[in-house]
Amino acid sequence: MQNEILYRPSYSLLRLVLDAGEEVRAESGALVGMSPHVAIETQARGGILGGLKRAVLGGESFFINTFTAQGAPGELLLAPTMPGDMMHVPMGGGLLYVQSGSYIASGGSVEVDTSWAGAKGFFSGEGLFLLKCAGVGDLFLSSYGAIHMVELPAGYQYKVDTGHMVAFEGSMTYHVERVGGWKSTLLSGEGLICTFNGPGRLYIQSRNVDALVSFLASKMPKQSSS
Repeated sequence: MQNEILYRPSYSLLRLVLDAGEEVRAESGALVGMSPHVAIETQARGGILGGLKRAVLGGESFFINTFTAQGAPGELLLAPTMPGDMMHVPMGGGLLYVQSGSYIASGGSVEVDTSWAGAKGFFSGEGLFLLKCAGVGDLFLSSYGAIHMVELPAGYQYKVDTGHMVAFEGSMTYHVERVGGWKSTLLSGEGLICTFNGPGRLYIQSRNVDALVSFLASKMPKQSSS
């Protein structure tokens, strides 16, 4: 499978060229266009219960689209909902935890599942579950804004605002904490942060969706009490 990410980092578009018989799984709603030789099949990954698990607990769509090049090579165009960057992660058997909403597509034997994050995931603002991606093959992720990668050696720490997280490797541990005291948390505009411990790579996005929502809400006309 050939891949190319166009128009990055603001309005990224993923172009895939599939060999005959090759398939790729993509998040429902990510399709932009495809050539006539590409067939699409929509299904709930892992059956109905698996689909419900992803939709309700992982924050991802209930259905996954499987695209297959039939009889000849085919082209597929995919894009995320929010304007921003996309990233190709070649999976070599490792483990990557992805924040809800950043998964776009995967090929090969990459398996996508949910992983219990406990109270840490709940308080981090990323939901009770993170998507757990493992196996061998191509994985494609998206972000709101640009993607910045930070690589931590063993013993090193890095703090990230929870609204800017995209993904992190399974070799890392993390915990969630307040920005200073409760006063700082409530008044600084920063909220909660994740402290990551190396070794491993983490991927962060340069923009915060919650901040965008708050900005737009502040511009909405106020409803008159009369």
